[in-house]
Amino acid sequence: MQTDLAASGKSLAIKGIAVQLVLSATMIIICALIWPYYVSSVALGVISFVLPHCIFAFWIFRHAGASKNQQVVRSLSQGMKLKLALTSLIFIVAFSVFTAHPLFLLGAYAIVTVSQWLAMFWFNQH
Repeated sequence: MQTDLAASGKSLAIKGIAVQLVLSATMIIICALIWPYYVSSVALGVISFVLPHCIFAFWIFRHAGASKNQQVVRSLSQGMKLKLALTSLIFIVAFSVFTAHPLFLLGAYAIVTVSQWLAMFWFNQH
């Protein structure tokens, strides 16, 4: 009988990503109604956190278990580097290709980042 030692972590990550997606969609819709000109900036801000975070979550949960301790640590390190590189790349593209408005892009990024922290705290308590 095998037990998935990372099952609770995977479940928590999925719940956190679900919160991010719901909040992201809500922010984009509200921005489309109030400031339609800045929707692309908000969408790029959301994408710059959610996409790298989803890839990071997948990357770190590839391996689990005490026998794969070294692989888990390596995956965590690689996942963090990958997340940082992808986030940086999305910011570069957002500001150079799409000429995104910094306040809306960084504001959306910050809101989604904080929501992820709060979601993790909330789901850990309940």
